[in-house]
Amino acid sequence: MVLAITTAGYDRHSICWEVHDYAVKVRDGVIEDDAFLPVIYAAEEGDDWQAPETWAKANPNLGVSVKREYLAREAGRAREVPAYENTFKRLHLNLWTEQATRWLAMERWDACAGEADADALRGQRCFAGLDLSSTTDLSALALFFPAGGEVLLFYWMPEEKLRERSRRDRVPYGLWASQGLLEATPGNVVDYAWIRSRLNALAEEHEIAEVAYDPWGATKLVTELGDDGFTMVPFRQGFASMSPACKELETLVLGGQLRHGGNPLLRWNAANVAVRQDAAGNLKPDKAKSTDRIDGIVALLMAVDRATRAAAPTRSRYEDPNAEIITVG
Repeated sequence: MVLAITTAGYDRHSICWEVHDYAVKVRDGVIEDDAFLPVIYAAEEGDDWQAPETWAKANPNLGVSVKREYLAREAGRAREVPAYENTFKRLHLNLWTEQATRWLAMERWDACAGEADADALRGQRCFAGLDLSSTTDLSALALFFPAGGEVLLFYWMPEEKLRERSRRDRVPYGLWASQGLLEATPGNVVDYAWIRSRLNALAEEHEIAEVAYDPWGATKLVTELGDDGFTMVPFRQGFASMSPACKELETLVLGGQLRHGGNPLLRWNAANVAVRQDAAGNLKPDKAKSTDRIDGIVALLMAVDRATRAAAPTRSRYEDPNAEIITVG
């Protein structure tokens, strides 16, 4: 038996972070490992770091080996010396100060795990979001059915990259593929013809009103899908486009109006998302600060946004940040 014990740090490229990240994934059920026992005492993001009840979360022996008076004194020092605040959070609250703040509360997300039955959704109207990553990485398609809030997710990854990507991301892509949650396309790059074929098959089962996509690097597939009869809507990844989508998805999750079926791959994406906020309070996913892959959530945000806009009163195309405006001079 090997024991490891430590407080949080700030370097996410360290072995300490790797073990912590693995421990969180085992604890949250993303990875099954009966030989690994994670025990994490820590405050949560958003907790009042100056409150004694927060100190108790990270110090199970509070009042015995760690005195309340000592923590009160250290918290007071952190209030007076801003440079010491992160040290207090790391050493006494077990918070990773360089770790991006999780956007979605996972207890709220888990409460939305109602079943999304593909057979029961046959013939129903939905909106699609397509996130095409690098040709050697994870790509995702989300179908959002606004009538009942159901979500269906489809993922693709090159078959020959499954093992390499599993080691890199430290998640069980191979297991998810065997469970039908991820489609492994032949070869060592994502086969876009495979994705095109899958979308056309889905269009025979559901009424796909629109397919939103990130214009970057998607020209060929988008043209082909347009030729197949899909209504393709470019969806830019800036604040103007993403903020309404983020706020709508937040509303759905907080209100328990989403039904994602408990998809573990999508849950992993949701747990990874960090958002950036501009001076006006607008939000967008921050891939640089997110702890890992967020492809499924990006796809879902695009699908939710298009469904919301379709349900809103008629508006000028000049008000839609994703509308393509073609002028003839």
